[in-house]
Amino acid sequence: MSQPAGRRAGRIMLVLAWGAGLFLATQFFSDWEQSRFNPNREPVSVIQGERIEVHLDSNPQGHFVADGRINGETVTFLLDTGATDVAVPAEVGDRLGLPRGAPVMLQTANGQTTGYRTVLDSLALGDIRLHDVRAIVAPGFGGEQILLGMSALKQLEFTQRAGTLVLRQHATDRP
Repeated sequence: MSQPAGRRAGRIMLVLAWGAGLFLATQFFSDWEQSRFNPNREPVSVIQGERIEVHLDSNPQGHFVADGRINGETVTFLLDTGATDVAVPAEVGDRLGLPRGAPVMLQTANGQTTGYRTVLDSLALGDIRLHDVRAIVAPGFGGEQILLGMSALKQLEFTQRAGTLVLRQHATDRP
């Protein structure tokens, strides 16, 4: 027995509404999870006289993750004071067009590998700008995150307190 057209249309609308609701819920929770992993997707800068400050919140794991730019392209940084240089995964380095210079042996958590020296023309985190930053293009270094190591961080003053990291760049330190 066939259903009246109005009833059939009502069921179709109900299915479409449920589908739209599930899609929106998925988007919401995906954005929520990303904001928990990276609470600094748009780092806020405070300019105080001769210095620029960027305040970063830690994620639930206690890491400082923030979006920034390398050579004008948006990237995600994981701040790592234990890394000597900025470390760029090979796939990201290729996307950014980073040249691979002299090979260098790297000791990572996954063992020994060969990386390649490079120099970042520009690196930005909020309004903090650094130029000619030493970096390593690291094959086998999975993911999209760039380790923001001491070759960049040593050019800044930084303090950590109660889950917040404050990075400072003084006018005398700006290129």
